[in-house]
Amino acid sequence: MIPHRLPAILLGWGLCLAHPSRAQDSTVWDLKTCLTYARDNNITISSARLNVETGQQELLLSKAAKLPNLYGSTSQTYTHSKNANPVVGGFQTQSSFASDYSATSGMTLYQGGYLNDVVRQNQLIVKSDNLAVIEDIANIDVQITAAYLNILLAKETIVYEKDLVTTSEAQVKQAQQEYDAGSIAKVNLAQLQAQLATDQYTLVTGQSNLRQALLNLKVLLQLPYGTTFDIATPKDTLMATALVPSLDSAQQAAYRTRPEIQIGQMGVQSARLDLAKARAGYYPTLKANAELSTGFSNNSKDAYFQQLDDNFFQEIGVTLSIPIFANRINRTNVENARIEIRQQELNLKSATTALSQTVEQYYINVVNAQGQYNAAVDQLRYTEESYRIATEELKVGATNTVQFLQQKNAYIQALQAYVQAKYNAVLDVKIYDFYTGAPINLN
Repeated sequence: MIPHRLPAILLGWGLCLAHPSRAQDSTVWDLKTCLTYARDNNITISSARLNVETGQQELLLSKAAKLPNLYGSTSQTYTHSKNANPVVGGFQTQSSFASDYSATSGMTLYQGGYLNDVVRQNQLIVKSDNLAVIEDIANIDVQITAAYLNILLAKETIVYEKDLVTTSEAQVKQAQQEYDAGSIAKVNLAQLQAQLATDQYTLVTGQSNLRQALLNLKVLLQLPYGTTFDIATPKDTLMATALVPSLDSAQQAAYRTRPEIQIGQMGVQSARLDLAKARAGYYPTLKANAELSTGFSNNSKDAYFQQLDDNFFQEIGVTLSIPIFANRINRTNVENARIEIRQQELNLKSATTALSQTVEQYYINVVNAQGQYNAAVDQLRYTEESYRIATEELKVGATNTVQFLQQKNAYIQALQAYVQAKYNAVLDVKIYDFYTGAPINLN
């Protein structure tokens, strides 16, 4: 059977699952806390969110381009000159001051639908940027989950390794007593002492692996240097043999939910809008304009406001621009837009194919990992029983040390294979489910 101590190993798991705020204070985080922190603080995700804000500003700008503009201007001019006096001869000095005021406005009335296409295209860009944020979050979620499970793997491995060291210490102590009593040879004691040293070395290596796994997760979370950090473990035993959706249903779900497919689809739509914008170059452009202006000069004897009234100027008009020959610019723009549509369609096809292959690969991984886990469970059951029997036989002298150590090494290898297979299966199941649109959790 699976070692009965396994459920005990998992006691206390999920303390932070029930009290996330408490986990934050004690720097012991559950997976949900890790994922939330990364989504809020990861530099790549934050940069992607800034791209969304930039796109939103471009969208507002394109909408505003459909409205009339209004500019006001004023100029104040002081003139000082020396001119010849035709009456009395010589030169005379003259100074004058003038003010000009104007307001102009313009608006595009028709441009072949170009402005509307720009708005629709920027709307697509904002949606695509939002999906890019979701994609970045999905990628970091997978990485953090893998790192989190690696820590759990290292922790569980250490528990078993400590148990093996404790057992080896007891065996060495017993062998020492038997050797002192003359019941066994020196070589038998030395063999058990060597096994104890090996188990201690393995434990030290496992502890180092745990520190490295914790560091890897801290790097992914981009926690400040020197932050004290640990993770909580799930309350229940991780399910390595959970039922998974069929490959076809998983692929169909991935096509509907994965952001890279939606981004690809929007890329095609945006390229088609580029084509519509390019075709707008063949159409005439109609613009309206208006201007109000007035001015004042101190060379006039009229009063200031009288001059402003006398010099008041109003203008309103429309301008029609008809493209007759544009040096092939419009045709080139249209052809390039058509090429870009085909390119975006290829990009979408490539993304769809890649996603299909990824989902299928994870399906294969899940099937293989669960098969390996089931085999590892059986292997551990039999080797543990053999190891238990060999231990009892060693106590009564019914087996020699070499045979005992062979059984123990077989048990250790089976134990390591079991732990590794369990976490491999859990990770593959979680990622496979994730591609079907299911949220990541360890419950």
